[in-house]
Amino acid sequence: MAANSLPLNDRHVRNLRLLTNRLHFFIHGAALLFLFHYRLISLAGIFQFLTLIAEAILAFLWLLNQPSKWTPVVRTAFPDRLPGDRRLPAVDVFVCTADPGKEPSLEVMNTVVSAMALDYPPEKLHVYISDDGGSSVTLRTAREAWEFARCWVPFCRKYAVENRCPEAYFMEEHEECHGRRGKAEGTDFAREEKEVQIRYEEFRSRVLEIVGETSLPPGPSKDHSPLIEIISNNKMKDEEIPFLAYVRREKRPNHHHRFKAGALNVLLRVSAMLTNSPYILVLDCDMYCADSSSARQAMCFHLDPELSPKLAFVQFPQRFYNINPSNDIYDCQLRYVWEKSEGFDGILGPLLSGTGFYIKREALYGTHKSRVDEADLVDLKKCFGSSNEFIQTMYRSYGPISHPNNVSILDDSSHKELQTLASCSYDNGTKWGEKVGFRYFSVIEDYFTGFNLHCEGWTSVYLSPKKPCFLGAMPISLGGHLIQFTRWNVGLCQIGSSKYSPLLYGPFRMSLWESISYAEFAHTMLYFVPFYVLAIVPQLCLLRGIPLYPEVSSPYFLLFLFIFLSSQLKHAQEVLSTGHSLRAWVSEQRIWAIHAFVPYLYAAIEWVMEKIGVKSVKFLPTNKVTDDEEAKLYRSGMFDFRAPAMFVVPLCSLYMVNVGSFLVGLGRIVKGNRTMVMQELIPMFGMVLHFPIFEGMFLRKDKGRVSPFVCFTSFLLSGAFLSFALFVV
Repeated sequence: MAANSLPLNDRHVRNLRLLTNRLHFFIHGAALLFLFHYRLISLAGIFQFLTLIAEAILAFLWLLNQPSKWTPVVRTAFPDRLPGDRRLPAVDVFVCTADPGKEPSLEVMNTVVSAMALDYPPEKLHVYISDDGGSSVTLRTAREAWEFARCWVPFCRKYAVENRCPEAYFMEEHEECHGRRGKAEGTDFAREEKEVQIRYEEFRSRVLEIVGETSLPPGPSKDHSPLIEIISNNKMKDEEIPFLAYVRREKRPNHHHRFKAGALNVLLRVSAMLTNSPYILVLDCDMYCADSSSARQAMCFHLDPELSPKLAFVQFPQRFYNINPSNDIYDCQLRYVWEKSEGFDGILGPLLSGTGFYIKREALYGTHKSRVDEADLVDLKKCFGSSNEFIQTMYRSYGPISHPNNVSILDDSSHKELQTLASCSYDNGTKWGEKVGFRYFSVIEDYFTGFNLHCEGWTSVYLSPKKPCFLGAMPISLGGHLIQFTRWNVGLCQIGSSKYSPLLYGPFRMSLWESISYAEFAHTMLYFVPFYVLAIVPQLCLLRGIPLYPEVSSPYFLLFLFIFLSSQLKHAQEVLSTGHSLRAWVSEQRIWAIHAFVPYLYAAIEWVMEKIGVKSVKFLPTNKVTDDEEAKLYRSGMFDFRAPAMFVVPLCSLYMVNVGSFLVGLGRIVKGNRTMVMQELIPMFGMVLHFPIFEGMFLRKDKGRVSPFVCFTSFLLSGAFLSFALFVV
C-alpha cells in the first residue's frame, strides 16, 4: 500500500474501561434507587430532610458524570505519513502573558523560543506574544528572545534536538542526555552546543538584568495604547527563523477588557492582517513546547479528509514539570480532567482547555468561507467590525500575500489599521465575543468557547501522546491552588446559572450526552452543599443522639455500606488503571473535599455577590513565582498552610467539629448505642482522610504549619458549634 494512502491517525475504544464503567453505572445506580426509597419511607424531620437533599445532589452530580465515561477513546497520530513540507498549512502561535510580576519573563521567553523552534517549516510558523500587562519588560525581553532564537533554532533543526525549550534542555539530567553528549565530545555537535549554551547564559543574564532594572507596577496596566511591533529581522536573508511579533492591545479604565478572551481576539485580528494562517496554536506563557512534533501530530487530524470539514480543534493535555509524581498532594496533575477527555472524545470531542490546542481559524470566525463570499459587506461589518482590510483577509485563501518577514517594517496605513484592530472599542456593536472569536460571557473563555463551537456543529479531538507535547507549571502551594480553583469555578457558575446552562442551551444544539457532560463541569460548584451538610448535620445528630442512618442489624445498613465502598473502589480502579498509585487516590479524595469546602463555596458566594451588584468578577493571573520554602514543603509531601485565613479557617474548624463529634459518638457506642455506628464512620473517615490538617495544627513546627491565629479562630468556631449542639439544640 502506498504511504500516502495510509490513514493519518487511528481511533481506538478502550473496551475494558467501557465495560467496567457501564457495569458500575447500572449496579451503583440501582443501589441509589434503593437508598432514596429508604430515605422517603424514613423521612421524619429537618435533619433527615437535609441529608436527603445532600444525597440527592450527590446523585445528580454522579449522573452528570456518567456520559463522559460511556465510550472512552484513545487516538494515535502518524506524522510520518503527512504530505511534504510544501503542502503543510501555516500555523500562527499565540503566547499570552499578562503580568511580568507573577509570570517570570525568563519563563515566558523560554516558551516563545520553544514555539519558534517547533519541528515545522519555519516559513509557515508565526509566533505572536500578547502582552496584556503593557509592560516594557515583555517587549524588551521579546527582542532578546529573537536574538537568541537566531542561534537556537538552527541548532535544534541541525541536530534534531528533542527538547526545544532552552532552559529545560540545559537543565536536563537524564542519563540518555548525558550519554549522547558524552559520545559527542570533540565533535561539531559538542562544540556548537557549548557555543549555544554560552549564548543562552548571556540571553538569560540579559533578561534578568532587564527585569531587575525595571520597576514593575503592582499588577497589569489597565490604561495603555495599542502597540504592534514585528521583531523579525528581514535583513538576515539566509536564516530560516520563524516570524515573531509583539502585540499590546489598548486598555482603558472605562472599557471592559474581556479578560484573556479579549486579548486572544485582538491576536486573531492582528494575525489575520500579517500572516493569516488557517490554524492557530494557543499557549499560556508558562506552557513550553516539550515535543517539537506537536504541530505535525495535530495536522494528522486537521488534514484528515473525513474529520477536517467539522473539526474545530485538537486538544493536547496539560502536563506539568514542577509536580511531584510520587506524591502530588494538591492533585496538580488533574488526572481526573484528562481521563474524562477520553470520554468526551467518544461523543463530540473534548472541552477546550485554554492552552495546548491547535484550532481552525475558520471555526473561530463562525462562518464558512463560501458564506463570506456570498454575504453583503454591510452585514459582514456588523458581524466582524468596520475594518475593510480585515474582512478582505476572509475572502482570499489563508496565508499572507507576501512572506511576513518581508513586512517587518509596516507602512503608516498598515500600522494605523493594526492599531484600530487592537483598540479597546473595536468590538463595540459587533459579534466579536458573541458569535465570532473567543467568547466573552465568562472569565473561563476556553470552556465557553469550546461549548459554543460544539453547539454550532463543530467537533474536536483529544490527543495524548506518551511524550508530553507541552509542559507547564502549576501552583504548588495550598493558597495558590485554592485561588486558581476558585477563579475557575466562578466562571463555571456564571455559565451554569445562565441561559447558556448546558442542560438548557445544549440539548437543542448538540447531543444530549454532550450537554450532560458539559453540565457536569458547569455545576461542579454544587458539591459544596452536600459536603457541608455531611460535614455538619450527621455530626450534630451524633452529638444529640439522633439517628440518621439504619442500625447495623438492618438490611439497609449493608446498602449504605455498599454505596460507600462502590464509589470508593470505582475511584480507586480509575486511578490505578491510568497508571497512578493508591497514594494518588487518597490525594484526589482529600483535594476533592477541600475544593468543596473552600473554592466551590467561595465561587458560589462571589457569583451571588456579582448577581446582586455588590462586586464584579475579576481575573487575576496565577502567581507562577514559587519560593524555595513552598517547593521544599511540596517535595516533602507536607501541606503549606500559609494560605489566606478565609481558606484555612473553614477547613480547620470543620476538622475540629468532626473530632469532637467522633469522641462523643464513640462514648455513646461504648455505652451500647448501636444506632450510631454509621454516623460514627463519617467523622472518622474525615479525620483519617484529612490528617494533614491535624498534623498542621498540632504536630508541625515549620513555617508551613497552621498559624496560631487560624488555630485560635478555629477552636472558637468549632467550640461554639459543639457547645450549641450539646446544650442548646
